[in-house]
Amino acid sequence: MRVLILRPIAPNERFGLGPFFRIEPLGAEYAAAALEAAGHDATVYDLRFSPPLPRLLARHRPDLVGIAGPHTLDTTEVLSVARRVKVAAPEVFTLAGGHAVAVHPSAFEDPAVDAICFEDGERVVPALARALTHGEPLERIPGLLVRADRRDPSCRTYVSGPSSSQRVGLDEVPLPARHRLKSSHRHYLCVQRRPVYLVETARGCPYRCSFCSVWQHVDRTYRCRSIDWVCRDMASVGENVFMADDLFWHPAERSAELAREVVKRGIRKEWILVQSRTDLVARHPELLEAWRPAAGQIDVFFGFEAPTDTGLQDLSKDSGVDDIRRAVAHCRRFGYGITGNFIVDPLWGQEDFERLWDFTAHLGLDHVGFTILTPLPGTAFFESMKGQIRDADWSHYDMHHILWEPRIGRERFFALFAETWRRTALRVKDRRGMWSYLRQVRPAQIPFMINVLRRSRRLFDRRAYLAEAFPVDAPLTFQSVVPGEGFEPS
Repeated sequence: MRVLILRPIAPNERFGLGPFFRIEPLGAEYAAAALEAAGHDATVYDLRFSPPLPRLLARHRPDLVGIAGPHTLDTTEVLSVARRVKVAAPEVFTLAGGHAVAVHPSAFEDPAVDAICFEDGERVVPALARALTHGEPLERIPGLLVRADRRDPSCRTYVSGPSSSQRVGLDEVPLPARHRLKSSHRHYLCVQRRPVYLVETARGCPYRCSFCSVWQHVDRTYRCRSIDWVCRDMASVGENVFMADDLFWHPAERSAELAREVVKRGIRKEWILVQSRTDLVARHPELLEAWRPAAGQIDVFFGFEAPTDTGLQDLSKDSGVDDIRRAVAHCRRFGYGITGNFIVDPLWGQEDFERLWDFTAHLGLDHVGFTILTPLPGTAFFESMKGQIRDADWSHYDMHHILWEPRIGRERFFALFAETWRRTALRVKDRRGMWSYLRQVRPAQIPFMINVLRRSRRLFDRRAYLAEAFPVDAPLTFQSVVPGEGFEPS
């Protein structure tokens, strides 16, 4: 089959962190690799950097179009792309997939979406292509919801296939088919680093943070790719690498073995970014030492989340502020860069913000970020909070918008939130903060970086947040529902 896989335009390009953090569509590249291995013709486009959709459809004349929804904020755009495909080519079969789709499939039940993938695409998408090729019943495919009557353009009823007995092993499919991506990698960046490549060594998370949908979707399971496959993937990409794992360095013994093999094979990058937990690093400083030879610079993104033990307990973080201090100390000892993120709760008062300011000042970090506590679909937190949500715009689930009125009112809340950014993030009152980024940028990239840093100033302006907020008199977003039927924005 001719298959077109599309990554929609992310709405946070306009407001939020989109300009600072653009990553390649790795999930789409994995699906393309699985399709290619099964003999199908798969092409991947990132619509942020591609010709217009009608031109792509005319050029490739696909039988199947897959649309990736990696984040909740992409929901509306996924549906928009599906509808535009159906207008231009009604006969084309449309599939929605990706993490946001899998954790909350009911949001994608739309006449323009012929099927919804709720399991790993590396297995589901080739099975769908095979069934479409041979005229096999689609409702028998594990991990797939299929629209009951494709001939009825108004049908919103879906038939569910069975769930797979076990999850996809990460070595079951080839390495990501980056050659199938038609966008240049120069578009992908992490602040001052570009191009950036995404490498995955594992999936899942065994922890239970209340705000996270990853562990709840995979039932706290964790799957690792083989050491050899990871090394081959790392060796095949460029000098700037973002390790896509939600929990890098876990499990510790396997991570140490992987580090030894990376060093043994002479794989060394200019820059590596990883995501991990503070308690893991606090307990295993030897892993930082083992990985240090792998790159000239290694940065760690930590979810600090809260400045107090009570705040961390409220988020089911299963770690404490002492872990934060110890992790920071270990990173400094081995020359790792540190970026920490804190979650700001709309229930906070001024005293909570002041505790956060004191703690960030105590840590003395140059790079700190702040996000607003957001109930993401696929979490128990979403289920408990949906009765309070008043913002029906899925693109606002980007952790930079409020979804209900803050306890101290939006005016005061955003004044304190913007002040939090001004006090700490990017050291905007100190020219050294700008130069700490620019000195790592190639001369040709300096104009781009200056533009990014200029756009970042919206994060420090309370008026920008207020302009983005839902109307004061907005009704509740989610109506009463019958248990098990999902939710529909009003």
